[in-house]
Amino acid sequence: MAELDTDAMIQRFRDRAAAVKKRPLPPVEGEGRKAFMEQQQNDFMDFAIVGDAEAELVDGVLTLRVDLRPKND
Repeated sequence: MAELDTDAMIQRFRDRAAAVKKRPLPPVEGEGRKAFMEQQQNDFMDFAIVGDAEAELVDGVLTLRVDLRPKND
């Protein structure tokens, strides 16, 4: 197995999250539009969570650590 570049993997998820935000809405109406928008939000959230992760690869085990606590601004 080739060595996993965890930094590159996380960057790909960040890129995917950004791409979802730019994804154009297809010409659908009603329930189809609602379903598309819900899926777009879920895709963004999933990609953004992994994109915010800290990755550690030890003895063939990949661990992603994600802090989901609210940020104090």
